[in-house]
Amino acid sequence: MTLFIDQVSFTYHQQPIVSNFSLTVEKGEFVSLIGKSGSGKSTILKMIAGLLQPDKGRILLDEAIPSRGSFGYMPQQDLLLPWRTVLENVMLGSEIKKGSVYTKEEAREWLRETGLAKWENALPKQLSGGMKQRIAFVRTLLTGAKVLLLDEPFGALDAFTKRDMQKWLVSIWEDLDKTILFITHDLEEAILLSDRILLLHPQQGVQEIRVDLPRPREAGMIYTASLIEYRKELERRITDGLV
Repeated sequence: MTLFIDQVSFTYHQQPIVSNFSLTVEKGEFVSLIGKSGSGKSTILKMIAGLLQPDKGRILLDEAIPSRGSFGYMPQQDLLLPWRTVLENVMLGSEIKKGSVYTKEEAREWLRETGLAKWENALPKQLSGGMKQRIAFVRTLLTGAKVLLLDEPFGALDAFTKRDMQKWLVSIWEDLDKTILFITHDLEEAILLSDRILLLHPQQGVQEIRVDLPRPREAGMIYTASLIEYRKELERRITDGLV
C-alpha cells in the first residue's frame, strides 16, 4: 500500500507544529523521521493514524481516504491495559479489528519470538519497561495492518535488547511485506533500518537521505566505513542546524 501525504499542516494553540509536509512512502518501504523535539514527528504519525485532523492537506492510502484501523500505530508510551494479561493485551487489536487472521496460538508464537512466552498470564505491573514495549510492539503487529507507524518503539530498551529487536523488526518487515514509518533519535538505528531518512526542521523544512546499504543488514554494520559516512553526514546536517 502506498502512503501519500500532501501538504498537510497542523496548528496547536495558534502555534504551527507541522507546515505543508508532503511525503510518499511506497509499498514495502522503511522510512525514518529524525528531528528535534517540536519538529512535528509524532504529530505527523498521529495525523496519519487519524488521531489528529490536519488543518489542511490530505492523507491517502492507495489513492483513497484511509479507514479507521488502516494503520498499526505504536505511540511512545506502551498504553497497555493494566487489568488485562500480556496475552489479552496483544490480542486487543485483533479483537477490535473484525476479520483479523490472528489467533491466540499465533499471538503466543509472537510472544515466543520476543522472549515473552512465560509472561503471557502476567499483568503489566509485573513487567519491566522494556518488556512492556515489546508487548506493545507485538500488539501493533497483530492488528494485521500493512502500514506500521512506530514512534520510538525501542527508546526504552537497553542497548543489547534494542539490537535484538532491530534485527527482529527487519526480519518481520521483510517476511510480512510491511510498510513502516519510524521515528527515532538514534542515528545508527535509523541508518541500519531505513531505506530513506527524513530530517525535519520546523523552519527549514525537510531533507532526505537515501540509505543505499545492501540488505540484509546486520548490527555489525555500524562499524563499517559506509555506515560511518552516513552517520557523519547526518551529524553534519544536525550541527549545521538543519535539524
